[in-house]
Amino acid sequence: MDLFDVNWIAVAAGAVMGFVIGGIWYGPLLGKAWMAATGITEEDVQGANMGKTYGGAFLFSVLISWTMAHTFQSYLGFGADLSVMAKVLTGFGVALGFVVPAIGINYLFSQKSVKLFFIDAGYWLIFFTAIAAVHAYLP
Repeated sequence: MDLFDVNWIAVAAGAVMGFVIGGIWYGPLLGKAWMAATGITEEDVQGANMGKTYGGAFLFSVLISWTMAHTFQSYLGFGADLSVMAKVLTGFGVALGFVVPAIGINYLFSQKSVKLFFIDAGYWLIFFTAIAAVHAYLP
């Protein structure tokens, strides 16, 4: 199986979906709570290099989306044609089993608040589940 034999429209759509979810999650939904939990102010946000921040975040979203696409494509190569639900649950499971514990460990050692942990963990659960859903419906 070729590393790049994936549905690139789904990869782009998944990355955009994750990016949009982040904009809503860290914007109108939980933006103020997130800023309070991190100690970041509006002035800090205004002074940041937004091209670097958003550009980097989008590139990481593309990498996550491509990895999800490649993983599902690899399963097909081994004869496993996963259902939509199996793919969606895989995305959720990756976040719950790998991403959430990883950030949890980091937050414990960096002594970040439990509130921040739940804000960020919730985002990553939704992010991975949504990207998996995109790949489930656009194989």
